[in-house]
Amino acid sequence: MSQVDIYELVLKRRSIRRFKPISIPLETLKNLVNAARLAPSAANLQPLKYIIIKDKKLCQAVFETLGWAAYITPLGTPPEGERPMAYVVVLCDKNTDSRYCEIDMGFAVENMILVALEQGIGSCPIASIDKKQLRKILSIPQHLKILLVLALGIPNEWPKVKEISDSVRYWRDEQGIHYVPKRPLKDILVTVHGFKGSGFKVRER
Repeated sequence: MSQVDIYELVLKRRSIRRFKPISIPLETLKNLVNAARLAPSAANLQPLKYIIIKDKKLCQAVFETLGWAAYITPLGTPPEGERPMAYVVVLCDKNTDSRYCEIDMGFAVENMILVALEQGIGSCPIASIDKKQLRKILSIPQHLKILLVLALGIPNEWPKVKEISDSVRYWRDEQGIHYVPKRPLKDILVTVHGFKGSGFKVRER
């Protein structure tokens, strides 16, 4: 894949909360974790561990531990028939003495998100978790800290980006279309050093 293709993929990415009832092959899910494995890691400690869930009953149990789209509850919660078909639980092994698990997690999860999207799989990273219940359901040892759950499935919606105005809160309209406000580039790019001329342009959607 070329750099242009990767950039287009990043522009296309959205958090998905409505999925089609189509199974994801285990090998594909393993490939996502392999992509996470190769992400940057502070001091190369590689403290992250992963659990793949694709069993239907277990997926439902995991679903019940997650909080969805707090700004628009309950509209953001996937209804029956549109729920994730798989999950990857991201854990930190506390025995590695890593102080940077959350930073490593950001790199690793974005790798999974982009590789999934290239395969036509949507995702939603979720940090609102009943961790005590999830630990019980999955028999997760105490030395593994629960960081995040990545929900996965074939998208049954495609949220739209709007330039932010007066609020960061996302919303759904009467047709159920999800809108996400994003800050424009001019508001977050503080300065450009070493640049001459007036032809600096960044493609946005």
